[in-house]
Amino acid sequence: MPRSPRHGGQDRDPSQPKGRQVDDAALAHVTAVLGDLPRRRDLLIEALHLLQDHDGYLGAGRLAALADLLRLSQAEVYEVASFYHHFDIVREGDTAPPPLTIRVCDGLSCAMAGAETLIADLRDKVDPARVRVQPVPCIGACDTAPAAQCGKRAVPGATLDTLLAAAAGPTEPLIPDYEDLETYRAKGGYGALARVRAGDITADAATAILSDAQLRGLGGAGFPAGRKWGFVRAEPGPRLMTVNGDEGEPGTFKDRYWLERTPHRMLEGAQIAATVVGCDRIYIYMRDEYPAVLEILRREIAALEAAGLAAVPMELRRGAGAYICGEESAMIESIEGKRGLPRHRPPFIAQVGLFGRPTLNHNVETLSWIPDILTHGAAWFADQGAGESHFGLRSYSVSGRVRDPGVKLAPAGISLARLIDDHCGGMADGHTFRAFLPGGASGGIFPAHMADLPLDFGTFEPHGGFVGSHAVVVLSQADNLADAVLNTMRFFRDESCGQCTPCRAGTDKIVRLLEAGTPDPALLDDLSLVMRDSSICGLGQAASNCLRHLMTHFPEEMP
Repeated sequence: MPRSPRHGGQDRDPSQPKGRQVDDAALAHVTAVLGDLPRRRDLLIEALHLLQDHDGYLGAGRLAALADLLRLSQAEVYEVASFYHHFDIVREGDTAPPPLTIRVCDGLSCAMAGAETLIADLRDKVDPARVRVQPVPCIGACDTAPAAQCGKRAVPGATLDTLLAAAAGPTEPLIPDYEDLETYRAKGGYGALARVRAGDITADAATAILSDAQLRGLGGAGFPAGRKWGFVRAEPGPRLMTVNGDEGEPGTFKDRYWLERTPHRMLEGAQIAATVVGCDRIYIYMRDEYPAVLEILRREIAALEAAGLAAVPMELRRGAGAYICGEESAMIESIEGKRGLPRHRPPFIAQVGLFGRPTLNHNVETLSWIPDILTHGAAWFADQGAGESHFGLRSYSVSGRVRDPGVKLAPAGISLARLIDDHCGGMADGHTFRAFLPGGASGGIFPAHMADLPLDFGTFEPHGGFVGSHAVVVLSQADNLADAVLNTMRFFRDESCGQCTPCRAGTDKIVRLLEAGTPDPALLDDLSLVMRDSSICGLGQAASNCLRHLMTHFPEEMP
C-alpha cells in the first residue's frame, strides 16, 4: 500500500529529506544577499533583516535556503521570523506586500491626535497595489503626534497631505544634524575614558563615584548603576555588556532624542562601563523603528574604531519590532538570534546572561551620564535633584495635551505640575488638565490632583504605579479615559510574547470585556490580580495598571 504524500510518500524523492526542499536558485540568491555576513546562529535576525530589506518580504523558499546556510531547522528559522512584527513572511501562493509601507502610530499619544481618522483617510487615498498602510504601536515620536514612517523616513506631525507627498518622494531615513566624533572630541569627549584606561580613575573609584552620584538605571527599573557594576565585576570572566536601546514603552522617546543629537555621550559611557567591569564585547541593541539612529551609530562606531578609541569591541544589533525585547532577558534572547521570550529568574543576567556569560546591561540615558559624572564629580550630578531624597537630572518624555511637548531635561523628583508649567509652556490651548500617565502605558493613570507628587522612583509605587522610563502623557477634558485605557490594553495584548498564559490570555480577555461595553469589575480585578502575581515578566505584571486606576480614580468613566 503506497504511503501518503503527507508522510513522505510517492510525491517525495526518497533520496531527499522530508519537508521543503532547498531550491538552488533560492540558495544562490540568499547567499548573494548575505554577502560576507558570518554564518552564525546568533546572526539569524541580522540575516532576516538583510533579506527583508533586499526583497521587501521573506519568501518561504528563501527562508528554507537561509536555514540551510545557517545549519538550522526550517522550523527554527520560521518561528523566529514570525515572532517579530517587521518581518513579512510570504508563503507559496500568497501575494507579496506592496513595495511601500506607511506605518502610522496608533499609540495613546497619537490616538489622541487623530491617528485613527488619519489611517482611514490614508487607506482611502492610496493605491493598495503600491502602498500598504499599517497601524503600528509607538514608534518613539510621541512629541510630534500623529507620528508616521514612510518606508524608513519619519513623517512627524503627519497629515493626509504630508503622507501622500512622502509616498511620492524618497523613503530612506533623513539623518539629522548631530555631534560627530570630531566635534565631540573637540569639546573634551573621551577624556573620561582616557583617564579610566590610563588608571587615573581606577575601577573601584569609578564605581564609587557612580554610587555617590546616585545614578540609577533610567530604562525603567531604576536599579543603582554602581551596585550593578559591583555585582557583575564580582562574577568570573569572561563578561559581556549589552546596551538596551529598545525603548518601546508608549510615550517614551528620550533615547531617540539624545542619540539623534549627541550619540558619543552614550558610546563613551558604554566604553567606560565595559572597561571598568571588564567586559570583552559590547552589544548595542537598537530598535528597528529608529532607522536614522541606526545609521548614525553605524557611522560613529566605525569612526570610533578607526580612531583607535574603542577600548572594547562593539557590535550593533537591530531589533525587529517587538516591545517585549525591551525586557533585558528577552533582549538577550533576541541578540542570540532567537524569539524574544523573557527568561525565568534566577539566575539573573549579571550571573548568566548573553551567551551564558555574566552580563552588564544598561539603558542609553544611563550610559550618557557616565562621562559627565566622572568628569565633574558625584556631587555635580546628585545635587541637581529636586530635594534631599531626589538626585540628578532626568530626561522626561512629555506628550499629550501640553503646549510644548518633547524631551525635557529637569531635576529628578520635579512634580508634574511644575514640569508642565515650567518646561512645557502649560496646557495646550483649550485643554484643562485632567489626568496623566507618569510612566507610559504600564505606569498607570492618575487624576490631576496627584500632579504635585515627585516624578521619581518610589513615589507612585504605593499608589500602584511607577515612573519607569519617565514617559509622561498628559490628558485633558477632551479625552475619553476609558478609550485611553482600552488603547493601552490593546497594546499589551498585541505585544505579549505569548509565553505565559496569565499574560497571553489575560490581556485578551480584558480587551474583549472592555470592547463589549459591560465589564464586570470583580472579574476585571481577578484577572488583574492573576496577571500581576503569575506573569513571567513586567509586561503581564503591569499591563492592567491603567485599568485598575480607571476603576479606582475614575469609576464614572467605566463602560
